[in-house]
Amino acid sequence: MQVQWAYANGVTLDFSRPGKPTDNGFIEAFNSKLRSECLNAHWFMSLADAREKLEDWRRHYNEDRPHSAIGYKVPFTLHYPGDAASPSP
Repeated sequence: MQVQWAYANGVTLDFSRPGKPTDNGFIEAFNSKLRSECLNAHWFMSLADAREKLEDWRRHYNEDRPHSAIGYKVPFTLHYPGDAASPSP
C-alpha cells in the first residue's frame, strides 16, 4: 500500500542498508527520542488514546522543546515566526 502511494505520487523510496543505522543519523536520533520520551513513557489504551498522546508529544517536541542542533531554538519558530498558532494535524 505505501509503495503504491509513493509510486502514484512520484516519491522515490530509499531505504537504509540493513544493519547500517548511521546511513541516516537524523532519523535514528529522532526515533530514539520518540521511543524514550513517548512510546516507552506511556501505555496506550486505544488507538484514540495513542493518537492523543502522540499528538501531545509532537506538539511539545516541535513547539516547546529547544533543540541543540538548531542553536537551542524551538523548531516551530523556524517555520512559523511570530505568534502564529500551530497548524492542526
